[in-house]
Parts: sequence; C-alpha cells; structure tokens
Amino acid sequence: MAIKWIVRHGAMRLMGDYDAAHTTYVKGATVIIQTPRGQESGEILCESNENTLKWLIDSTVGTIVREATPQDVQQIAQNKKLEAKALETCASLSEKRGIPLAMVDVELLFGAERLIFYYLSESRIDFRDLVKDLAREFQTRIEMRQIGIRDEAKLLADFGDCGKPVCCNSHMIEMPPVSMKMARMQKASLDPAKISGRCGRLKCCLRFEQDVYDLHQKELPDVGASITTEKGKGRVLAQEILSRRLLVEFEDGRRISIMHSEVIKTSAN
Repeated sequence: MAIKWIVRHGAMRLMGDYDAAHTTYVKGATVIIQTPRGQESGEILCESNENTLKWLIDSTVGTIVREATPQDVQQIAQNKKLEAKALETCASLSEKRGIPLAMVDVELLFGAERLIFYYLSESRIDFRDLVKDLAREFQTRIEMRQIGIRDEAKLLADFGDCGKPVCCNSHMIEMPPVSMKMARMQKASLDPAKISGRCGRLKCCLRFEQDVYDLHQKELPDVGASITTEKGKGRVLAQEILSRRLLVEFEDGRRISIMHSEVIKTSAN
C-alpha cells in the first residue's frame, strides 16, 4: 500500500497530499514531486492522515518522484540564479514596451517546464507581446500571475513585529479576513502603524485570537445588561473578556470590577 505525505511546494507555499511508494521521509526533507504544473521541488511536512487532510485547503495532488539528490540540490540552486536573471529581464522588457508592471517575484519550476512571474497592477494588462519576448529569451512556458498586496508579503516578507517569521510566509494556508471590530474587542491599539502587518493590512494574528474572544464573550453579560450579585444590583459598563471580569455600576453609584462568577442573575436592560 502506497504511503502518502503532506508536501509544501512553490513560491506561494502550496500544500498537497502526495503519493510515495513505500518510502519513509523525515520532516523537512527536500523531495522532487510531479504536480499538475510540472516537476517541482518540495518540503516534506508530515505523513498524511485524516487529521492532517482536514486542514488542507485547495490541496494540490501528485506523486513524490524521489528524495532530492546532491545533483538535484545543485539544480535548485541554479534555478534560483536563473530566477534572479528572469526578474531583471522581465522588468527590462516591460519597461521597453511601456507596460506599467510592478514585478514582485518569479518562480522557475524544478523541471523548467514553466516560468511564473508574480506582479502587482491596478488594471488589466495586455501581456501578449511581453510573454512572447520572455518565451523567446528563456525557451519555456511563461505564466503571468497578478497578486494582491497580502500575497506580496507572503512572497517577500521576513519577520513580523513579534520577532518571528511572518505567519503568511510560514504556516498559514489561507488569508483570513480581519476587521477593526476584532482590534476593538481585543482592546488592541487602534494606531494603524501598530496593528498593521508587513502587507500594510490588519495583522492576521488578530484573527487567530478572535475565536477565543468570541467564545468568552458569549458567556459574559452584554454591556448594558442588568445583573444581580451578592453586592447588589447593577448595570454592566464594560467587559474584560480574557480575565472574565465586568465593570459594574451598582444602584448606589459604586463602580466595581467583579468576576463573572459573582453574577447570580442577568436580565436585559
């Protein structure tokens, strides 16, 4: 029975479930895989099972051809040099043709079947002549892929304010929606410079913590609700969600911070 492995590959950190013929790999091993795009290099993450598969989104499929040999590693390094040349060449050719193109990154598949250019643009661009120029220069299939500002960070960003590699460049599979409502609920600074990631958008870590805030907030009386405690009756003025505390104004004018566990009865205001 063939063993399957979860493999990460490509500039956009694609992940997929890949067949292997009775071979054991260690986490982090570099492998050569066959995907619908062509022959690529990838990284072994773990053995495939029901638990790992449920986390995959838009999973790629294919086969592990072999573990990378020293010659393969040299080829991967050589491809990186060719990618740098391709990026410069594309920028030069697009400038000559007057194409408003902001190049972000380029990816040459291991087997050289395809050269993929990632770019930013606010409008649609006619690439036909540029693609012909590039195909003539590099003798392979050319693909132009427009990306967004968050994808640019996924390709190029290194470390976040926390000092760790940015999440979109490491473990994230999809880009979650993030809103100012989440920042306000978590009592984060509303200064855009402090809550924005390398992409200039709201930090993804706000979304990571939101499920915990939502869960705890459902268990707390709403702001404005009337409550009864051993200290008397009062009205909820504010919530401290993670510490599960409430700021309460009692009927005699006292304002006291209490634990949620001290609430005996809650009624809508």
